[in-house]
Amino acid sequence: MEQYLIVPWDTRSGSEPTPVDWDMQVPPEIDAIAELVMKQYDMTVSSRTLITSKPDKGGAIWRIETNKGPRSLKLLHRTPERSLFSVGLQEYVVQQGARVPALIPAKDGKLFVEMGGKLWIVTDWIALTPATKVDLVGAQELCYGLGEFHRHSKGYVPPFGAKNSSRLYRWPNYYQKIAKKIGWMREMAKAYRDTVASASILAVVDQYEKQAIESLERLKASAYPRMASMGEPYWGLVHQDYGWSNGQNGPGGLWVIDLDGVSYDLPFRDLRKLITSTMDDMGVWDTTWMRGMIEAYHQANPLDAESFEVLLIDMAVPNEFYKHLKEMFFDPITFLNTEAEAILQRVVATDQSKAQALADLAKDMSKYKPGSYEPKPVAVEATRVPSETKAWDQKSWGLQPQQKQRSESVASAVSEENTESMAGAFSKEKKAESFKVVKKKAKQEAKQETKQETKQEAKQEAKQEAKAADKKGKKEKQEQEAQSVVKPAKRVAVEVSDRKKEEKEKAESPQKAGRRKGTASNVIQPQTSGKAPSNKAKQTVAPAKKKAATVAKAKPNSWKKSGAGASKAVAKSAALPNTKGKAVKPAVKKAVKPAVKKPVKQTPKVATGVSPAGNKTKRAAQSKSKHSFKKVAAPSKKMNNAVSSKPNAKKGVKTKGVR
Repeated sequence: MEQYLIVPWDTRSGSEPTPVDWDMQVPPEIDAIAELVMKQYDMTVSSRTLITSKPDKGGAIWRIETNKGPRSLKLLHRTPERSLFSVGLQEYVVQQGARVPALIPAKDGKLFVEMGGKLWIVTDWIALTPATKVDLVGAQELCYGLGEFHRHSKGYVPPFGAKNSSRLYRWPNYYQKIAKKIGWMREMAKAYRDTVASASILAVVDQYEKQAIESLERLKASAYPRMASMGEPYWGLVHQDYGWSNGQNGPGGLWVIDLDGVSYDLPFRDLRKLITSTMDDMGVWDTTWMRGMIEAYHQANPLDAESFEVLLIDMAVPNEFYKHLKEMFFDPITFLNTEAEAILQRVVATDQSKAQALADLAKDMSKYKPGSYEPKPVAVEATRVPSETKAWDQKSWGLQPQQKQRSESVASAVSEENTESMAGAFSKEKKAESFKVVKKKAKQEAKQETKQETKQEAKQEAKQEAKAADKKGKKEKQEQEAQSVVKPAKRVAVEVSDRKKEEKEKAESPQKAGRRKGTASNVIQPQTSGKAPSNKAKQTVAPAKKKAATVAKAKPNSWKKSGAGASKAVAKSAALPNTKGKAVKPAVKKAVKPAVKKPVKQTPKVATGVSPAGNKTKRAAQSKSKHSFKKVAAPSKKMNNAVSSKPNAKKGVKTKGVR
């Protein structure tokens, strides 16, 4: 079970049948791992219900009934390093007083469990209800709660080992990408002139491309470069997927949930997405709603004049046009003949009121105080350092050694490659440019994927070679050991005979000669160190023998034993009374093949300390600031919530409660 690595399960390998609805199912392997994870917590689980899953990414959420109340079990689909970034943020904002579900520590004190190559977390199940969409009050509640979350996230620096996620410095690149892709839409419409939506797209695409280019120039001339130079912790983090499902009313106010996609950015990017998507749903850019949403956010997390200006610039980008029409890159003929025309007409009709609404909002600039952003060098991604406000205990936040897997960036590169392969009508220059980028990313991925395989193959190959060399060199090792024993014995025997001759010639008395004959100091003891006894023997060994000698040399204990045996044999032969100058060949021990120990994979020790939060989760502090919003009726044009009129409707059933 520990060897099983969790991957997306929307498609099964081979000829296995694909279930009708993977959104409400997980593979049996995932269920088995979930059972093991729950045993890592100090709780007794009576039932477990799957709330939703992400089969295309590899994530899931369960509601579990325990002896300590209902709880949420969540499988985070990102890599452990990336998930550690968001888990650290969740703990950080809870400590700052945000209304975010607190993480429950496992038995080992960690606020997560790492299993199946992913991180798992457990929190209390909070009873939540969505804010109302019918009037402005619900939208203002949502924006106020968002501002509170952003304010509490300021100053966050992730634990060591976490993969940093930041979009703070990428705004110009994002604007350039939108302008470029809208240009591709023009080429696509020209290539498929016979499709239903082709003429309508060609009639408006120049206008939207111009909007994207103008927004980029305005961004460069704004305070954005100076704002970005303030650094990531200064601004805090954005949710990236904030809306009516991830911001809901609960005990004490609005709670923010599903934080696994958080990233560093200018915080009002979340506010911009919320406003533009609301206007798109309403079918009209309503100044009253826009102003009310911005003011509610401003009460919780004050904006300055520079931030307000960049917010207006970001709303001027043709975000909704790009978001809805980019579907043509995946299946151009089908999309342009079916959905594109209706979607385009709705977007164009909504945008007719956009320019006037943004012009009216720009008059509110005087309401906001100017910010202080001292000019700094061009912003670069900051080096990760320990937070001054939060000391991370490395033992409680350390990850296991990771096996290299397919990264998210590469997955996105592959999706881009698929997208661009559909665009057969792109100009040759644009095709070549986009494919160069994809090819470069693919090469980087191939290197990463094959690096681990190469290491494993090399290890096995080396092991096989060592075994073969050890087998082939068994005979040579025996001969070397025999030589190491016999040669010193011969030298000793020759010296004994030479000394006897000298004794006969120079002997002064029989007694003295007798003493000299039996003196132990005349015996030359061979060296018993772990080194090979002679260099000549090494030079005569063939390359295969050298490998065998290297293996033998790595085992000093076995060598020492043979050396000790050799010294005893030599001493015995030298002490014989009637050698007459002939060397006595001692018995040679059989060379024993030394056992090669396999390397033991060490796992980091886990501290058994208790988390600062203890076993009980902290309740978020009640909001001290009182805010009341006037009830404003929705515009006369009703919000269109029909799924058929919106592309990419998400599967799954939204349920109440924290996830």
